[in-house]
Amino acid sequence: MSPEVIRFAADVIRQAAKDRPADAVLREALKSDATLTAVQRREISQTVFAYYRWRGWHDRKREVEARIAWSLELAERFRKNPFTLGGELLRAKAVPEWLAVEMDCPEPWLRSLQWEPRLWLRARPGKARELANKLGQCKVPKGWLMRDAVEFQGAKDLFKTEEFQAGAFELQDIGSQAVGVLCTPQPGETWWDACAGQGGKTLHLADLMQGRGQVFASDRAAWRLATLKERAARARVQNYQSAPWEGRTELPFASKFDGVLVDAPCSGIGTWQRNPHARWTTTADDVRELAALQLQLLTNAAKAVKPGGRLLFAVCTLTRAETAGVVAAFSVAHPEFEPVALPVLRDEAAKLGVKGQPTLTIWPQEFGGNGMFV
Repeated sequence: MSPEVIRFAADVIRQAAKDRPADAVLREALKSDATLTAVQRREISQTVFAYYRWRGWHDRKREVEARIAWSLELAERFRKNPFTLGGELLRAKAVPEWLAVEMDCPEPWLRSLQWEPRLWLRARPGKARELANKLGQCKVPKGWLMRDAVEFQGAKDLFKTEEFQAGAFELQDIGSQAVGVLCTPQPGETWWDACAGQGGKTLHLADLMQGRGQVFASDRAAWRLATLKERAARARVQNYQSAPWEGRTELPFASKFDGVLVDAPCSGIGTWQRNPHARWTTTADDVRELAALQLQLLTNAAKAVKPGGRLLFAVCTLTRAETAGVVAAFSVAHPEFEPVALPVLRDEAAKLGVKGQPTLTIWPQEFGGNGMFV
């Protein structure tokens, strides 16, 4: 890596902190320097994330630039032979010590954290192969989870492609896409995406409903809903409406819904491959506080489910407190809700002659994207 790239990356790393995530600092820095080439931008991004991915192996007494060089060397060794690192070493260095108390840390998952993430696109329904052929350097996976997924393996700027400008795809991780698939919204239904963020799952639900029915979206941040509006216009999605919601007992819509999705704020441990800086800023206290918030959001949003409707809870984390713990607490407090098998899992299980399950944990090492619990 060139000295210029390393110096730029080191400056980003020095500015990053818990309240200033490295990815946000990086985004601002790249945006402010118009002289950088596309290749340099990609190399700087890879260098910053490699630093945090291999931070547990650093000698903290060394200068940042030296630690960056060591990180890049470790990444290259790992690329050539990922099994040079044993499970115990990974547990000691790849993740913080407190994590072992909060969740299982299987060796395949720990090893997956050290790979660079894969780039997933979501094509419009039934258009995955067509999109892959147009973009080139793509792979179209098979399986019920990857219905319209495309893995992009090239280096071009996707935001500048004709296909992106025409709304032919969204950048959306495969784990996030799985949530929409598991919701199984039907044409003509009404759904509420209660913690919509910038609207990736809102748009996916609308697509799965074939433009018939209505998707309602809410989020506490007005700027995220504004981004959703821009994305929906580009994708030519019209069967949605949005309103702010702080997560309180007063709901943003008067309607009752066939389906409510609570994709709640969480510790984001399922995204640590993609966002390695968060490994070193997230704490066990964050996990406990977020689990309480998730239960509150789920409880408040549940009031909007029609009799016979469906309530889905999703988080991009893997800790027991934020997954099974929230589900158990909600189930005890709300016996009027019956746990039922996720429809897709029910159908897949029926082929094997077994009973479908009401929950699914999506591990990064199994599907190549973010970890999710639904």
